[in-house]
Amino acid sequence: MNTAVAQPMASNYRWVMAALSLAAHLVLGLNLFGISPVLPLVIEDYQINRVTAGLLISLPMLVGAALGIPGGMLVASIGVRRANLIAWIAMAILALSFLSPNFAAMLILRLAYGIGLAMTITSTGPLLMGWFSQKEVLVMNALNTALVSLGVAISVSGAAPLAAMTDWKIAMSLFGVLGVAGAVAWAVAGRDAPFSGSRPAPITLRQTLGVLRGRTVVLLVLTDAGVLVQYTALTSWLPSFFNEHRGMSLGEAGLVTGVLPFIGVFAVLLGGALPLRFGSARPIFLISGVAAALGGIGTFLLPGTTMIYVAAAVLGFGSWFYVPMLLTLPLRMSDISPQNLAVIYGSIMTFSGIAMFVSPILVGAFRDISSSFLLGFLVCWAMSWTALLAGALLPSEVTRSPTTTAAL
Repeated sequence: MNTAVAQPMASNYRWVMAALSLAAHLVLGLNLFGISPVLPLVIEDYQINRVTAGLLISLPMLVGAALGIPGGMLVASIGVRRANLIAWIAMAILALSFLSPNFAAMLILRLAYGIGLAMTITSTGPLLMGWFSQKEVLVMNALNTALVSLGVAISVSGAAPLAAMTDWKIAMSLFGVLGVAGAVAWAVAGRDAPFSGSRPAPITLRQTLGVLRGRTVVLLVLTDAGVLVQYTALTSWLPSFFNEHRGMSLGEAGLVTGVLPFIGVFAVLLGGALPLRFGSARPIFLISGVAAALGGIGTFLLPGTTMIYVAAAVLGFGSWFYVPMLLTLPLRMSDISPQNLAVIYGSIMTFSGIAMFVSPILVGAFRDISSSFLLGFLVCWAMSWTALLAGALLPSEVTRSPTTTAAL
């Protein structure tokens, strides 16, 4: 394989691609956890238990995990334009939620979303690398992640009120219908990057395995998976926990949980801005690790609504602050190309998807067995310390400040 990095050609059209990328991440966020605040309604409507209901959140993550690395290889073969069209169509299928007559039908729609999730994540790296400079990539990673967080905040906070005004299925369709508009927009305006020079050959399985064995990749994967085990568990089940054990209405419980992604919007913007001017990447991961751990345990152990809000804000900050740097660090690796960047993003998607698949089921199972959410929450909290590990062990060649890195 030709490992030389194809350089993006300067083009004003990149701002159109930026808008499409931002829109994709907003729709991704709107549908990621939007169903969690209405799970009690889903359980009542379909007459299912909590473990089964949790599959509506966890199985799409498993699909994303299964398609992460293969999806990265597929993006390298078919190109960004086709990959993103597949992603948009898969996410748009959720607009049919209002037609789902039973649990199986709703699960199929959510599984289609999982395909869109995987293809969006794995194609983002090559898209940004092809259209933007490395400094612009850091900014775009921050903005994309902020839009995911904003989408989660809107849906988690708004799902219960929408369901109260209409029906929970209609609420899910309203979040999904934006994907239809996005699919049309991408079909009309989406493009592959105008690289200068020859394109690298498609990446092989052997080369893929070589990329995944790198120390930096392993640490980045562990960081994201560990943080998302806790974040997914709490975002999925805190509304039910607050409703059952703290006496909150579903609307209020969703509002409290919505603090996590709402704070995340500002956390990722800060996480994208600070490395452009100050210090190395290592403190970013250390700060995120401490905040995620302290805030996480506080959301379900602290008494009083005010303290819970504070803990949720700290957790939201820690769970999102590191993400722009996580997605940008691979660009500082030697011999990086759009092909192996797609594979790296795919590996993050795979292992984070597995973590996000397991945690809602784990917490739901502990709740059904013990009548308490606490043990499941504590197990997931213990796994969230991996950001500290990455902060301590990441190689110096990828943690240097952008102001001191020649490529930037």
